[in-house]
Amino acid sequence: MGGPGLLIIGISDASVLPLPGSIDVFLIILVAQHPEDWPYYAFMATLGAVAGGYITYRLAEKGEEETLERRMGQNRAKKLYQHFKTHGFATVAIAALLPPPLPTKPMLLIAGALHYPHRNFLAALGLGRAIRYTAVGYAAHIYGPAIVNIFSQYSRPILYTFMVLVILSATISLIYFKWFRPGKNRQEEK
Repeated sequence: MGGPGLLIIGISDASVLPLPGSIDVFLIILVAQHPEDWPYYAFMATLGAVAGGYITYRLAEKGEEETLERRMGQNRAKKLYQHFKTHGFATVAIAALLPPPLPTKPMLLIAGALHYPHRNFLAALGLGRAIRYTAVGYAAHIYGPAIVNIFSQYSRPILYTFMVLVILSATISLIYFKWFRPGKNRQEEK
């Protein structure tokens, strides 16, 4: 689907259905096939990621701070709030700039829950994603065919590694939420 496909994947990844690294992979594939169109693809990836991030932000706005405190634990949430209130723009921009597997969604949720100004949020998210996808698009413009060739040669090991990482991540998350979740610790503090 080209650019519109990147837009849809970007919206989905940053809001409803997280697909870590998917925009990057599809951006590289599209640019490798059409190197002259890399600025267009980088723009569409940025637009999709910002639109999806804004959906997440708006949903978190309705949840307020109490929802985050229940999910993270009161002490951790207060530390994040303090950091975010003094460095909000940089926090959102840097989170948007970082590649997978580093999650951006927690910062989007915190920005919404703390009612960080819409304009500042969109500017920070747009700046971080624009830098990231412009860099990925340009790198794919230069090295795209070589990157696609490497992925096609080693597709099975890459797939197996990805599957192991997903299973490992799910297992760690399950263990965390079963035995070490913040709500459990918060109840013990009372």
